[in-house]
Amino acid sequence: MTQPSDKALVPFVSVDNMMRLIHHAGIEQMLRDLADYVEEDFKRWELFDKTPRVASHSDVGVIELMPTSDGEAYGFKYVNGHPKNTSEGLQTVTAFGLLADVYTGYPVLLTEMTMLTALRTAATSAMAAKYLAPKGATTMAMIGNGAQSEFQTLAMKAIIGLKSVRLYDKDAAATRKCARNLQGLGIEVVSCKTPEEAIEGAQILTTCTADKQYATILTDNMVGSGVHINAIGGDCPGKTELAAGILSRSDVFVEYPPQTRIEGEIQQMPEDFAVTELWEVISGKKPGRTGDRQITLFDSVGFAIEDFSALRYIRDRIKGTDYFIDLDMLADPDDPRDLFGMLQRAKA
Repeated sequence: MTQPSDKALVPFVSVDNMMRLIHHAGIEQMLRDLADYVEEDFKRWELFDKTPRVASHSDVGVIELMPTSDGEAYGFKYVNGHPKNTSEGLQTVTAFGLLADVYTGYPVLLTEMTMLTALRTAATSAMAAKYLAPKGATTMAMIGNGAQSEFQTLAMKAIIGLKSVRLYDKDAAATRKCARNLQGLGIEVVSCKTPEEAIEGAQILTTCTADKQYATILTDNMVGSGVHINAIGGDCPGKTELAAGILSRSDVFVEYPPQTRIEGEIQQMPEDFAVTELWEVISGKKPGRTGDRQITLFDSVGFAIEDFSALRYIRDRIKGTDYFIDLDMLADPDDPRDLFGMLQRAKA
């Protein structure tokens, strides 16, 4: 049988190879690198096609497609969110992604993105904190100690110099898991019994819970002046974590308003509620943190450009390595008009 040509082969990064790549690069270095790629793409935000993610909701979760293009490359991510999966021994979130060449339409990368999404989400949070958190912030409250909590903590350590994390989850086993995983990684870990205890002395408050409901993880009276809130758990319609009063007292920063107004914390607020797009801060068009008493809030729901940045990073990073295999995904007949002839020859 005729062997496929190089242009018909698509590099594929499996979960195993992704983990090998992370360990080879070092997780904190990879988080820094991903944050750099995201920041580069936020600085050229206006070049990208932008659309809210395409979501298919059910009673048990959501399945989404997240596409974008910068005119030269096109990327999309398939991702689900099923909070009930944890009770069945399954991941709440799984994902894969593809990057393609706009000129030919040919895919140039296929990769797992369950692990990669955890990394890019954490890297984006820490990149935002670099612009929005109080200067010299060293302590974070991590409320919600599920699959994202360790990544968030290490990204803040790697990118803004976090020294201490205070953990709380309504499931004490999740807190024990997170504390155990962070042992020996150069950060002080304090396990707390209440969210009020967790936020004591913290300059950054990160909320990341999974239940698909209108919840109040932080009440208005829990949040004092001068903190940065990294709200990443509210990421679909009908799911929030913060009391509306907190939003009213905060300067709120978002990725893409048409998506965040549907899925983020600001779905609770009037349609004309004022927000600042994070790319405007990163590109110097608008201010981020302006005062010591200011409450900044990153209402993060995740956006396709962040996934595009992560795909771009993996495409560049695997060149010359063995952290991928080539997949024969594309039909490549000698005569592009003779696909049927290629099929017939294969029979012979």
